[in-house]
Amino acid sequence: MKSLQLFLFFLCAFIVKAQNTTITSENQEPVSYATISFGNGNGLFADDAGQFFFTKKLYKDIDSLFISAIGFSDLKLATQNLPSTIIMKSSINTLDEVILNKPRGKFKIEKIKPTVHEDYYKCWLPTIESEIAVYFPNNSTKTQRLSSLQIPIKVEAKDWDKRKKKTSKKRPFSTLFKVNFYKNNKGLPGDVLTYENIVFIANEKNEKILEFDVTAYDIYMPKNGLFVSLQVLGYTDKNGKLLPNKKYQEIKTKRGIVKVSTTFRPLLPFTDQISDKRTFVRRIFLNGGQWILFSKQNVAKSNLLKAGLNNYGLGLNLEVYKE
Repeated sequence: MKSLQLFLFFLCAFIVKAQNTTITSENQEPVSYATISFGNGNGLFADDAGQFFFTKKLYKDIDSLFISAIGFSDLKLATQNLPSTIIMKSSINTLDEVILNKPRGKFKIEKIKPTVHEDYYKCWLPTIESEIAVYFPNNSTKTQRLSSLQIPIKVEAKDWDKRKKKTSKKRPFSTLFKVNFYKNNKGLPGDVLTYENIVFIANEKNEKILEFDVTAYDIYMPKNGLFVSLQVLGYTDKNGKLLPNKKYQEIKTKRGIVKVSTTFRPLLPFTDQISDKRTFVRRIFLNGGQWILFSKQNVAKSNLLKAGLNNYGLGLNLEVYKE
């Protein structure tokens, strides 16, 4: 009996391992955090090693995968006989506005302060399918390099009745976020400013402002401003490895099966304290990932917009160099 159990254990382990697919470049480097769309408004992401987990058991009605990654040509593959390794071809073009001679000497830090609050009901529930971008205009003629992001978050109390107490235990989570920087293309997020994968992990131990240092990525403020976005990749294990969890739930209704996106923690506080509308959203797996202004004219049935909460109060620190 023990021998049979041992055999079944190794058989299951083998099957699970065989169901992992790895995405690589032509030089066999992993394509980290590639987007795998199902073509129906849902999808998932590869992890840092370019691996993703897909089985017909989990996703019975999916017959094609649409794979994309910044700097690579898009792919379409049938899920039947999905290969263990997928190779993507590079399509990197030269980035505009690259500062070849990096500024030296003295600089001062200019702070664009974040806006934060403690109200659970005035927060965005992040999902895999959504990306939030905030526009920052260029208000200086001097060279400016991004130093750090000031990211407002809201963690939840483990016991709802004690949520207002500072000493309450927090609901545990570990969520991987990706940060993207976009050029301003006629008022909408355009091309990326860097091809690097920039990620961070948020958990229940973080304070209400999570500071993320981006100095090493050499992101310089373009003349017409830039967009900074946050995108949830999913929950991680204790080592920070992206988990292969299903990114939506199937709920039976009178109209049939409805797919509801899984929400992730932390919550993202939205605000009515910013006069201009500078927050944009898009659904990664729908409508070609087109960006829209977060407003009542563009987004229907939003409780945040009904309450006048138009903006995510992301903050930014800039190194402003002297001439």
